[in-house]
Amino acid sequence: MTSEELVSQLNTSSGNASPSKQGIRNFGFILAGLTGSAAIGLSIVCAPFVAPALRKVCLPYVPATTRQVQNVLQGLRGSSGSLIDLGSGDGRIVIAAAKEGRFRSVGVELNPWLVWYSRWKAWREGVGSSTSFVTKDLWTLHLAQYHNVVIFGVEEMMVDLEAKLDKELSEGGHIVACRFPLPSWKPVTTIGEGIDSVWVYRKETCSLPVWPTSHSVGSHNGAV
Repeated sequence: MTSEELVSQLNTSSGNASPSKQGIRNFGFILAGLTGSAAIGLSIVCAPFVAPALRKVCLPYVPATTRQVQNVLQGLRGSSGSLIDLGSGDGRIVIAAAKEGRFRSVGVELNPWLVWYSRWKAWREGVGSSTSFVTKDLWTLHLAQYHNVVIFGVEEMMVDLEAKLDKELSEGGHIVACRFPLPSWKPVTTIGEGIDSVWVYRKETCSLPVWPTSHSVGSHNGAV
């Protein structure tokens, strides 16, 4: 059989394919296309959540528990004014503080999806006008204008963050650290236990030794 006869036979066989077989083939192509599109879309959605984990100091998104939110609010009793949550995640601490009616609350978070969600949630819960959320690296943020600081960090960043607080926070500044304490400052009180623990500090009651810093090599929920 010559090559011309072989090509002709293949074309004839293809043209004689049953409608059912052709339909199955077309469905397979459509399914493959949809699967590929879904995989690309999922990668785009997940990228902002995964990216912080690729930094030297990883601040993964770990939502605060209901008990932890209550402990933070308890640690903020007697205080008011400006409040910033470093690593604000889905905004639940900022929103809860705003509902107290004593704070002008700001959430700082590197993940833009969480920032947009937090804005929507604050609007939905009626505190959109007394809250704000920004996508920013905490190491580039100056803390002098804030009287209350809530920290959701990881153990590896607490030394550098302690030095930043000592340098920038005004005397009398109120700090609530969640899950991990500051390494050398003595807390005024500790509330809760386990993962729900929070440590409460006042700037004037803390003394800070000189620590080497490392965030210049790479940093943040935070995760900031």
